[in-house]
Amino acid sequence: MLRVAVDAMGGDYAPDEIVKGVITAVNKSKELEVLLVGSEEKIRNSVDQKINSSRIHVIHTDEAIGNDEDPGLAIRRKKKASMVAAMQLVRSGEADAVVSAGNTGALMAGGLLFLGRINGIKRPALLTVIPTFKGGGIVVLDVGANMDAKSDHMFQYALMGDIYASEVLGKVNPRIALLNIGSEENKGNHQVRASYALFEESFNNFVGNVEAKELFQNMADVLVCDGFVGNVLLKTIEGVSRDMFAFLKEEIKKDIKARVASTMLLSVFKRVRNSLDDSEHGGALLIGVKGACIKCHGSSSARAISQALLKQVIPTVNNKTNEKIEEALRLSQLKG
Repeated sequence: MLRVAVDAMGGDYAPDEIVKGVITAVNKSKELEVLLVGSEEKIRNSVDQKINSSRIHVIHTDEAIGNDEDPGLAIRRKKKASMVAAMQLVRSGEADAVVSAGNTGALMAGGLLFLGRINGIKRPALLTVIPTFKGGGIVVLDVGANMDAKSDHMFQYALMGDIYASEVLGKVNPRIALLNIGSEENKGNHQVRASYALFEESFNNFVGNVEAKELFQNMADVLVCDGFVGNVLLKTIEGVSRDMFAFLKEEIKKDIKARVASTMLLSVFKRVRNSLDDSEHGGALLIGVKGACIKCHGSSSARAISQALLKQVIPTVNNKTNEKIEEALRLSQLKG
């Protein structure tokens, strides 16, 4: 049985959407056992249906970390916060993974403080899967853990992304690329140019630079960048995806012909929207720390929580992703 500690109090819609998502995931997977950490009263009163599964357990704690709190201070001072308690369960071996939609900075700080880094990893990274029009998704990292990164950090991002794409997404010999302002080898800042040379020497599946405008065209399977660039990219995609459909809806309302035509194109609109649904993979994995640590979006729906458990936690743990990262690092050091 795979045990997951879920921070029930983290996120804009906690604990309602968190609990609903957990119930959905447990109903879909018989190998999943969830430890819901937070206020027992709020958890049990959050949904109409009773939590009657023998594979869902509530672990009571009164405290929670707010999104507006200082991450470093909160993670150290609030020792009984739901997020901290959930990570402590992984640290003690009582859970295999932790999932939270709470304070991002606190989760990253806690990941380093309580879980620790995988042997050999210099800097963990936030990894997410961005859907593409051609399906399958592209692994992007780092999307916010480290604002600056050296070429050797970028190398480790690529190595971890390569293993994640293989073991979790099932991609065969995934193509690795660098996010850059041009496809030419000499483009970009010093950090990216140095990383290009290192990638070219180290990875036989390195396909070079990819521009942001080519992201949805399935040009690569793993896209590497520093946390500043990655976070800007991710937030831009989220904003465009959200606002594009809202704008289109308003424009259709203004035109009677467009309203008539839209009824015939409704299935097409739904397919396009679903292909860009950022809840498909549930959240971002803090890859490079011991155990599986998943950061869901603050506004996560029940579906996003459920998908994080089913499509991130289960394959990451079952396929021994962390052990394979350690082995890959060991082999790379031997070659070096």
